[in-house]
Amino acid sequence: MLAEGDSKAALSKLRQGWLLWKEFDAPYEGAQARTLIGLACRRLGDEDTAEMELDAARWVFRQLGATFDLASVDRLLRKDYSRAAGGLTGREVEVLRLVAAGRTNKAIASDLFLAEKTVARHVSNIFTKLGVTSRSAATAFAFQNELIET
Repeated sequence: MLAEGDSKAALSKLRQGWLLWKEFDAPYEGAQARTLIGLACRRLGDEDTAEMELDAARWVFRQLGATFDLASVDRLLRKDYSRAAGGLTGREVEVLRLVAAGRTNKAIASDLFLAEKTVARHVSNIFTKLGVTSRSAATAFAFQNELIET
């Protein structure tokens, strides 16, 4: 569907596929699906979500040592990859700072002009990258790595 130009229909199916790969604990295949989700979002004009999906795929490929796929995603992202501690993107650091300030996902969405669902996915990606399971653990990481000022 994506190759045929029906990005909207492809996006729906790709998200279903990504959830299945996640359920089967198949990170490589899930990252491939997220790469295609990123492309579909880009074609639909949603660059912020496209970047988030491509970055999430990039992180998995890097963790798996999938250098060919990593290089492909780097070309799609077309930007420098100097990262903050934990491999966080600039946007993820912004979200983490607001999480550490005690803001809810709804408040963060309002502050950053994002959909609440997008913020929830950023928070999920942050937790995954940092290997934490709570907002308080993510906040502790932010303080320990001087991502926020005391």
